[in-house]
Amino acid sequence: TTSQNTLAALVELGQKILIVGCDPKADSTRLILNSKAQGTVLDLAATKGSVEDLELGDVLKTGYGGIKCVESGGPEPGVGCAGRGVITSINFLEENGAYD
Repeated sequence: TTSQNTLAALVELGQKILIVGCDPKADSTRLILNSKAQGTVLDLAATKGSVEDLELGDVLKTGYGGIKCVESGGPEPGVGCAGRGVITSINFLEENGAYD
């Protein structure tokens, strides 16, 4: 909640924001999107076959004030590290121009 409220304040000050959530519950962007948790990069890649089969629009959603939201995904809560999901997500976003 704190991070989402901070981002909302920053966007009100004119900043362009992209949040990459790394919580295993995939709810880091829930308030910004005013919805349930969105699909994660790892889950969507598994469904489509691989990360290369994803489009930017599959994983990037726009919420409050134009904040761009992505959930990386990872292991179930309490099991291992979400590092793989974060690395996969950041690489995908860079390769597909999400930071432009």
